[in-house]
Amino acid sequence: MRLVFAGTPEVALPSLDALVGSSHEVVAVVTRPDARAGRGRTLVPSPVKERALELGLEVLTPRRPSEPEFLDRVREIAPDACPIVAYGGLIPKAALEIPVHGWVNLHFSLLPAWRGAAPVQHAVMAGDEVTGATTFLLEEGLDTGPTFGVMTEAVRPGDTSGDLLERLAHAGAGLLVATLDGLESGDLEAVPQPAEGVSLAPKISVEDARVRWATPALAVDRQVRGCTPAPGAWTTFRGERLKVHPVTVAADAQPVAPGELVVTKHEVLVGTGSTPVRLGTVQPHGKKAMAAADWARGVRITSGETLTDA
Repeated sequence: MRLVFAGTPEVALPSLDALVGSSHEVVAVVTRPDARAGRGRTLVPSPVKERALELGLEVLTPRRPSEPEFLDRVREIAPDACPIVAYGGLIPKAALEIPVHGWVNLHFSLLPAWRGAAPVQHAVMAGDEVTGATTFLLEEGLDTGPTFGVMTEAVRPGDTSGDLLERLAHAGAGLLVATLDGLESGDLEAVPQPAEGVSLAPKISVEDARVRWATPALAVDRQVRGCTPAPGAWTTFRGERLKVHPVTVAADAQPVAPGELVVTKHEVLVGTGSTPVRLGTVQPHGKKAMAAADWARGVRITSGETLTDA
């Protein structure tokens, strides 16, 4: 089949590579426009654009997929299907109607669970033991279209959202290729999503990533892992922001007040709503990440000092 692939971040690259290596023909790629990044705020192309240019593919970067010029170009290409992975923009009805087999979305959850922009982060934060990926026919609703196929993936105890998403991105690429194979052969039909089991996964904001020390230790652990690497869990120490990398639950430690720091020669504990957690790596504002024990020695924490979520 002739394909126009849509995607933007690094997580979409395994799918693009798998499709290019399949029996299908990737004719063009749609991705978000170059965005400003870094201290110099220079324009940087998306990972998908960079890979597409390396592969010699045509790249389309509309500000909005509703632009007439973009729609006209997709009609000229006349794709049989448009696979889409983490594109980052809403596809309008006019574009949805162009390919014969529609826009086939690879979504990193077991739909109808975790519809939205951050399914993997929410799965980790909710303590899900199993998640996966789903291919479905894109429609105007939020991840509501009928599904083609699914794959499952266990959520490991120490998984960050980054760890889990990397595994899903690679395994899901195979699912996406298999879905397009089935559509081409006519062996695959879309099945409506069940009405039960719907949950939403909106984008995780920086404020959502502020660690809530008054919650139980397991919840703190899941929140930090779910926000790693992005947007990054954080707290406040002496009025300044402190980034918190994954922690471990110190089940054998004596409870202390939520946010209270307990420093020993080799470790730094923080109180929660239940048992304390052990800090691993932290990153003070404007500095590099460092072991929590090294940070504690450097700032000379005194008895009773706390990390705050206010």
